[in-house]
Amino acid sequence: MAFGALVLLAWLLLAGVAVQVGRLGLRWRRGAGASVDWLGGLRALPRRYLVDVHAVVARKPASSVMHQAIAGGLLAATGLLLLAAIPALFAAALYWLLIALAFAVALVGAVLVRRRRVPVKPASLSAGAFLTLPAYLGAYAAGGLIATLLPGVPGLLGVALAAFGGIGLVAQITGGPMRHAVAGALHLAAHPRPARFAGGAASDLVPLDLDAARLGVGTIGDFAWNRLLGFDACIQCGRCEEACPAFAAGQPLNPKALIQDFCAANRKGGTAYAGSPHPGIASPGPVLGVLHAETLWSCTTCRACVAACPMMIEHVDAVIDIRRNLTLEHGAAPGKADAVLAALRYAGNTGGLAPAQRLDFAAGLKLRVLAPGEAVDTLLWLGDGAFDRRYGATLRALIGIMRAAKLDFAVLGPAERDCGDLARRLGDEAGFAAQATVNVAMLGTMSFTRIVTADPHALHVLRQEYPAFGGHYTVVHHTALIDELITTNRITLGPATDTVITYHDPCYLGRYNGETAAPRRVLARLTGQAVEMARAREASFCCGGGGGAPVTDIPGKQRIPDLRMEQARETGASLVAVACPGCTAMLEGVIGPRPLVRDIAELVHEALQ
Repeated sequence: MAFGALVLLAWLLLAGVAVQVGRLGLRWRRGAGASVDWLGGLRALPRRYLVDVHAVVARKPASSVMHQAIAGGLLAATGLLLLAAIPALFAAALYWLLIALAFAVALVGAVLVRRRRVPVKPASLSAGAFLTLPAYLGAYAAGGLIATLLPGVPGLLGVALAAFGGIGLVAQITGGPMRHAVAGALHLAAHPRPARFAGGAASDLVPLDLDAARLGVGTIGDFAWNRLLGFDACIQCGRCEEACPAFAAGQPLNPKALIQDFCAANRKGGTAYAGSPHPGIASPGPVLGVLHAETLWSCTTCRACVAACPMMIEHVDAVIDIRRNLTLEHGAAPGKADAVLAALRYAGNTGGLAPAQRLDFAAGLKLRVLAPGEAVDTLLWLGDGAFDRRYGATLRALIGIMRAAKLDFAVLGPAERDCGDLARRLGDEAGFAAQATVNVAMLGTMSFTRIVTADPHALHVLRQEYPAFGGHYTVVHHTALIDELITTNRITLGPATDTVITYHDPCYLGRYNGETAAPRRVLARLTGQAVEMARAREASFCCGGGGGAPVTDIPGKQRIPDLRMEQARETGASLVAVACPGCTAMLEGVIGPRPLVRDIAELVHEALQ
């Protein structure tokens, strides 16, 4: 009798899940339309879940074991119970032992879920309904195990216990932790960036329709429906919170709270958020009815939260969508942003300087300036860093390396305009589109094999975001070029030194474009004493210079570059190698005793034989 009751319970719970999913679906339908390849997404779902998601989950081994036990045990036990409606399987004793084993695994998982928060809850984990979740999980798993192993009254009591746990879990689908279990699977199938699962960088922003009735996201319903679905996939694990440089610095942004703000804006009632708030924010703000603008402007767009998220939620895309609305419709970009955007519109660079000044750093170098109709093998994109005297030294070193390798290269000179990265991250999509259109047209008048740049932000925009405007180029970062020149013996370096060097990964080079190996190969050729910071490669800690942060200037308890430099000090290195003009400026701005900051190009140029 217990077996039959247990099978019936499984089917009733499945019906309850269907009802709850329907209720969630009504919420998601409030969002804007989105094109989704459901067939391809559902076909790829097992791999996305078992490979892509677990690759992130496994970065914390204890969490990985817990997740495998609870998810695998629950899904296996419930799935097997549903199939037990087939008479042949229902009558097989061995089949029921298999169900018992699955429930036992789930029970172990429930214990591990409880141990995550009891007796001491880590600060990054949420409380609230998450504290009752282990009880429901344990009741369902323990009850199912009892019902499959014990006959008679004990078995029926097990069914009752399983029913209590199962009903509690189903009830938590719309407003509690179990929302993640349902929304997570659908999110992986309908992900707004499916290219992320194909090994691509997939970090480019989608162009905005500048003729739309509303520019950017001004209400929660302006998000695409599968974005709303993605927000509900959050399990509040806190990994984004731990990764966020703004949160670490005490700025008013917690990416976990941000996603839960979006969830709250899209529902009425439901379980209240019980995790760490945005630092210094005590009440809801006017943006979407839940957010303060300072929260959105605190984001450096470093994508550390995105890289850390097991469910691959796109926090930064959401931030930029709202910034677009604030900037384009309300003119609400803070700090010096308005002045910078105005300078970009009228001068073609963020400093409002005369275009010819871009070559001031190269006095005496006699650079070839490519003219329309001419051809060259390598086009050197200088970027707005060329206007800065300090970064001019890096560019001079890079030019020296390229000349030592006898490369055929040229620059654009006064014809080069800012790539538009800063405008786009600040939400000025119109300004970015104008820069992109002019640059693509200008580059179309010339012939070149590849573009080389020492600016990861320019590299990202030219490589990943200009294709949407008709610009398709091979774009190489200067560290990758130097690595190539060393490997092919185009340049020769002196003996490696014993200088202890640590490398700071630029966000737009490492996380955005996946280039972490080339700089390290170059450093290995320069020194036998290369050491890593605790936060490195795809998990690197931002310098604080991305996303327009230096011009929006949202205060916090600490400065992000100070935190990063402290991580560098902990390695014992005497020198921090960098590969980005923004990183150079931010890290050299740290006061007090610290390691020297040098671009990899400067170090290689000094080592040339």
